Amino acid sequence: MKILLIHGLSRTPLSLFGLEWHLQKIGWTTEQFGYLAVTETFDRIVERLRVRLRALASQGSYGIVAHSLGGLLTRAALGLSSIKLPKHIVMLGTPNQPPRLAPHAWHLPPFRWWTGQCGLNLTSSDFFASLPGIDSPYTIVAGTGGLRGFWSPFGDEPNDGIVALSETRLSDGDRLVQLPVMHTFMMNNSSVQKTVVQALKNHKI
Repeated sequence: MKILLIHGLSRTPLSLFGLEWHLQKIGWTTEQFGYLAVTETFDRIVERLRVRLRALASQGSYGIVAHSLGGLLTRAALGLSSIKLPKHIVMLGTPNQPPRLAPHAWHLPPFRWWTGQCGLNLTSSDFFASLPGIDSPYTIVAGTGGLRGFWSPFGDEPNDGIVALSETRLSDGDRLVQLPVMHTFMMNNSSVQKTVVQALKNHKI
């Protein structure tokens, strides 16, 4: 059994090394999928991921742990063609609904340059409407450690500083695992790591 880890936008595989080490201690074999939005389009990244998932599926059962944009890449890649589905998918802070901060970030030239098509997609309701759902069992971990109240762009809604709680939902029936963590470094939190392990164990990975 192998666990594929996929990092978020503007991050690298280094961001998941702590979580990867934790999973390896449990006894799982891990692999990371890396990408760089400044040099690759979203579509190109998805195509590479699709090829990698097909290869993994041919080797046996597998699971996926994806941070932020990694969850959207996963949804897109699995929906491209008939690939043997993962046993379980864990999404960490993935914006499964259009994130309200993305259009504001897109107005910043450095963000546009660094994130390219990936960043632009986050501003588009049509993009989110085009994404397939997930047929595998999945767990959504949502952070609630962000600022709330008058000075917060999220108002009183729980958030992780980047993504609101409601924006992580794939469907209205989702039961979110809510933890008091921030978006960027949530994968390094011990409670998040324990949640990931438990979710994978519960599905016999």
